[in-house]
Amino acid sequence: MTKILLVEDNEMNRDMLTRRLARQGFEVCCAPDGPSGVEMAQSEAPDVILMDIALGEMDGWEATTLIKARASTAHIPIIALTAHALATDRERSVEVGCADFDTKPVDLPRLLGKISACLQAKAA
Repeated sequence: MTKILLVEDNEMNRDMLTRRLARQGFEVCCAPDGPSGVEMAQSEAPDVILMDIALGEMDGWEATTLIKARASTAHIPIIALTAHALATDRERSVEVGCADFDTKPVDLPRLLGKISACLQAKAA
C-alpha cells in the first residue's frame, strides 16, 4: 500500500484530505507542523509527501529543504500544497526540491494524477 505523509496545520483540511486519500486506497499519516513533518519523513518513510507551505513557525519550504538535505529522505517526492497560486510559489517549490506543486482547495483528481506521476518517476 502506498503511504502518504500529509503535512498540514489546519485540522479540517488534514481530516478532509486524509479521508479522501484513504478512500482512494492510500495509507495516510499526518504531521500538524513542519518539525514533526521532517521527523515523520524519517520515521514513517512515506512514498510521497504532501507539504502545506503556510505552516507557521517552520514553513513548508524550510521543512522541504531539511527533508531533501537528509540522505535517508532526499529521495521522497514532495508535492507542495498552497492556497497561493503565484508563479513565485511554483518557482520556489522547484528551488527547494519539490517534485510538483498544487493549489488549494485541492482538486482531488488533479492531485491524484500528480501523486501517480511522482510514484511512476520514483519507480523509474
